[in-house]
Amino acid sequence: METPKNPTSVNHRIREGLSRIAMALRIDEWNRSKTSGVNPTQLAILDLLGGRQNGLAVKEIAANLGVSQPTATDSIAALERKGFVAKRSVGTDRRGVNVGLTPDGHSLLEVGEPTQSLAERTVEALTEHEQEDLLIMLVKMIRHLQEMDAIPIQRMCASCRYFAPFAHSDAAKPHHCNFVDAAFGQRDLRIDCREHEAADPASRAAIWDVFQQG
Repeated sequence: METPKNPTSVNHRIREGLSRIAMALRIDEWNRSKTSGVNPTQLAILDLLGGRQNGLAVKEIAANLGVSQPTATDSIAALERKGFVAKRSVGTDRRGVNVGLTPDGHSLLEVGEPTQSLAERTVEALTEHEQEDLLIMLVKMIRHLQEMDAIPIQRMCASCRYFAPFAHSDAAKPHHCNFVDAAFGQRDLRIDCREHEAADPASRAAIWDVFQQG
């Protein structure tokens, strides 16, 4: 088949590029799995629970990983048999159960971390300015997915009630985190913060407007 004289749409070519990056991420996941003794889905569950002291419900785990509840249930059961996760009651309702990491689960995550992944080495090939631009673009794309209800609200600065974008005139540290009461810069924006508390929809929209304008 001949290569067409005119390229496909830029949207299509960006999607092609993202699929190539996703391939490298899958390779990283399989490499970590080999050393951890769990499969990539199980490892993703451990990673997801790693920063959540109170654990998550099975439904939340499935939604965050983009898998069906039966798939999540099967993977959680396997991790439970291996002693890496445990179920715990939530509040006074015995029917409410969250899944959380055990000490062995935390240990596995620490041991399973590679010295440097393909994705990290690839990002390091970019200049600091390019890295910052890429981070901002990823925040924007994730935020768009959230607003379409394609993915759950992520623990990003841009969706957090503590985030005050462009609160300072300092170009190096324009943002403010009200949780730690400190200024920080663009390249310090977080995709997954353990202290994150989701802002209500109206506040989230207002925060985003200021972030965009800045």
